[in-house]
Amino acid sequence: MTAPLKAVDGNADLTELMNALATGARAAARVLALASAEQKNRALEAIERAIRNHAVAILAANAEDVSEARASGATPAFIDRLTLTQGRIDAMADGVATVRAIPDPVGAVTERWQRPNGMTIERVRVPLGVVGVIFESRPNVAADAGVLCLKSGNSVILRGGSDSFRSCRAIHGCLVEGLREAGLPEAAITLVPTRDRAAVGLMLTGLSGAIDVIVPRGGKSLVGRVEAEARVPVFAHLEGVNHVYIDHAANLEMAKSIVLNAKMRRPGVCGAAETLLVDRKGAATSLKPLVEMLLDAGCEVRGDDAVQHTDERVKPASDEDWDTEYEDAIIAAKVVDGIDEAIAHIHNHGSHHTDAIVTEDKAAASKFLNEVDSAIVLHNASTQFADGGEFGFGAEIGIATGRFHARGPVGAEQLTSFKYRVHGTGQTRP
Repeated sequence: MTAPLKAVDGNADLTELMNALATGARAAARVLALASAEQKNRALEAIERAIRNHAVAILAANAEDVSEARASGATPAFIDRLTLTQGRIDAMADGVATVRAIPDPVGAVTERWQRPNGMTIERVRVPLGVVGVIFESRPNVAADAGVLCLKSGNSVILRGGSDSFRSCRAIHGCLVEGLREAGLPEAAITLVPTRDRAAVGLMLTGLSGAIDVIVPRGGKSLVGRVEAEARVPVFAHLEGVNHVYIDHAANLEMAKSIVLNAKMRRPGVCGAAETLLVDRKGAATSLKPLVEMLLDAGCEVRGDDAVQHTDERVKPASDEDWDTEYEDAIIAAKVVDGIDEAIAHIHNHGSHHTDAIVTEDKAAASKFLNEVDSAIVLHNASTQFADGGEFGFGAEIGIATGRFHARGPVGAEQLTSFKYRVHGTGQTRP
């Protein structure tokens, strides 16, 4: 199911390998850009089937990765991100099916207008070209990125983390199987076949113009390196320093349910809440129940003076806590003087990823949704909905927190650009 590893001895051989991969990906991109929706969907159907059929092999490969990570002392949150289960493989396959079912974005006319001289102008979606995806521990990113790029007519070069190397190879074998069955070039979805970290640096150079955009999917250090070194555009996915603000007009039972889910459903995902803000006007009735609920659920709470007074188990929060993505069962908590202070705190300490308000006051909700400058803002819902699958995209290539056209979950549509088609009847410019 997986291709044999290529031998890489020294920088010269690695550079030669990466340039060869890039040449193949560029050629494949030209084919994919013109492939019909039906052909791409045949490949996606075959990929879904291959993932389901090869679940045992994927799990076996993943078990080796997890065992190695445990032996190296990886944290529980890291192990959770790395681990695949039958349920997660089923969800991966279901995501492929959802991607197959969405309309093909390539060739869609988003706008059309006529000029006074009679010319008709259309704005049409086109693929980006070759996408380079650099990711760390989550092996499912290989499938998500592969199928989204395929759907949007892009070829992709995947460079997974060394910790998920075996898992990614097993998943990549399923992707190639689907491409082959549909008669599409196997180089359309390429996995860098080495753990050599120098491959990342080569990708960041753009490989002589072969890579059109880089998508980093990982921790702050990876994203920082990519943004500092990349010579091609980057869809930046910064850390998820996400907030839940409990307004004085919040329903307490709803607030408890949302906060518990936002922090503890999967503390290691980028959509997990890292900071709890509570309106002082409602703190007398809401603060203690929320803090006790988190502590009883096994979450460490680090709070300001007001939060510390609610329970002796609360630890004092440092200045660094307000800017930290824990990726663990830890949350910082603070009492604020109303929605304006909450918004100011999010502006000063957030990462423009995902932030939520819990309130029954429509005016407060509208103010929060309008003024919080994050890629995703929610009213009365958990921050853990920050996920392309939950948005109906089937999967995501990442959560973009920058200000390019792709912001929030990056799905198939966001992996396209556009061109203008102009239809004339012999017009010349005076």
